[in-house]
Amino acid sequence: MPHLHEHVPHPHGSTRHPRATALASAVVVVGLLTAGCSGSGGSASDSADTAGKAGTARIKVAMITHGAEGDEFWERVKKGAEAAAAKGNIELTYASDADPAGQAGLVRDAIGERVDGIAVTLARPDAMKAAVDQAQAAGIPVVGLNSGIDAWRSQGLLEYFGQDESVAGRALGDKLDDLKAKRALCVVHERGNVAVEARCAGVKKTFSGQTENLYVDGTNMDAVTSVIAAKLRQDSGIDEVILNGAQFALAAVDSVKESGSKAKIATFDLNDDLVKAVQDGKVQFAVDQQPYLQGYLAVDALWLYRFNGNVSGGGEAPVLTGPAFVTKQNVEKVAKFAANGTR
Repeated sequence: MPHLHEHVPHPHGSTRHPRATALASAVVVVGLLTAGCSGSGGSASDSADTAGKAGTARIKVAMITHGAEGDEFWERVKKGAEAAAAKGNIELTYASDADPAGQAGLVRDAIGERVDGIAVTLARPDAMKAAVDQAQAAGIPVVGLNSGIDAWRSQGLLEYFGQDESVAGRALGDKLDDLKAKRALCVVHERGNVAVEARCAGVKKTFSGQTENLYVDGTNMDAVTSVIAAKLRQDSGIDEVILNGAQFALAAVDSVKESGSKAKIATFDLNDDLVKAVQDGKVQFAVDQQPYLQGYLAVDALWLYRFNGNVSGGGEAPVLTGPAFVTKQNVEKVAKFAANGTR
């Protein structure tokens, strides 16, 4: 099993998520894997010939994200990374900081620890560029995941694993048309996050009805609930509320109830409780970007590059992990995996 050293994020951090605008030529390349064990434990002296583990030399990989502490989305990313590390005889360090300066500092820490590879999110690409450049100058391969689909190539990353958020937003807009929605409220819980903004912009591009963004403080769930409820009371014409995280969608269920609105709820991203909400009809559907898969592929990619010289997508196209729609019609197939933390 891999070593797992976790850095606790700064207290001023915000929430999960994110990525960037469209890439029409994106490639879907996923068929690699399903993993060995997950979790922490073991030691650097673990035998390389342990069942299910690669017989290659032990390497050190750092995964550095902008995820908030305790967010189930990032727990799934980390769980996938752990599984790939266990299989590849990798010593994994996972660290996160929602503050971009703090996240860049974590990249510099990993450089100082002479890791063999870095997997990083680019929710704020400009803030991360100098640190990524330093890693590359030190000869450390860097791959991207989850956020930064329009920045990973310009910053010289080897590969990228995630969802094209503009494509996902446009797909959601099409679905709203199918559902005959007329007025949509897209709730942004982290202002300036390129991925979240790209989603709402994508919805506007394809949805034939009206779309309005509502900005809330994602670090205060009570405030999220009350602000959405106040907006729904103010504007009874809103018939669809779009959230950008499972926990926010669950909060919006309470907002709709408090306000007396008849609006329906749709969301990006998934967790076990959200699956139950789809099963119960409280949430219409979720757009799943498969965070476990993002974590797994990013770590596995660094192993493949180190020992086989492989580069998924040829370094030119991202590897897409979504969008995958979870609706009442297919939710039962997803439920057991969500309960395991792999969807």
